[in-house]
Amino acid sequence: MAGINYGRVLLGGLVAGVVANVCDTIIGMFIMADDMQRMVQRLGLDQRVFTSTSTMVTWMIVDFIYATLIVWTYAAVRPRLGPGPGTAMTVGAVICAAVTVVLFGFQQMGVFTIDSFIKNAGLSFATALLASVAGAKVYRD
Repeated sequence: MAGINYGRVLLGGLVAGVVANVCDTIIGMFIMADDMQRMVQRLGLDQRVFTSTSTMVTWMIVDFIYATLIVWTYAAVRPRLGPGPGTAMTVGAVICAAVTVVLFGFQQMGVFTIDSFIKNAGLSFATALLASVAGAKVYRD
């Protein structure tokens, strides 16, 4: 069994991160914009901080880290599950499910409304699948 090709993990993470950032930009600016605005008002958040450049850059970095973790996990399970998009989607789904379970705890605390949580969870699931397939396409042992 070959070791993990960390150079390809990073390259795949960059590709998957670009996909995740594009998806999240579309989701945040268009699909979930009204939900986000309601959350800002409901929680009394500072709109300037919420839409600031530093906040956006932080989320871009988060997407690249998240995507790289997906590709690393794909590289780690690939010898057992086999290479390809099926394995990539399985990994993306598992990583996304782990994050979603944690965010469900925040939903139960009132940070997210149930309708926004469900909508965002579905969109995040689609993003994770797209990003994982894109990153896996680049990865080679």
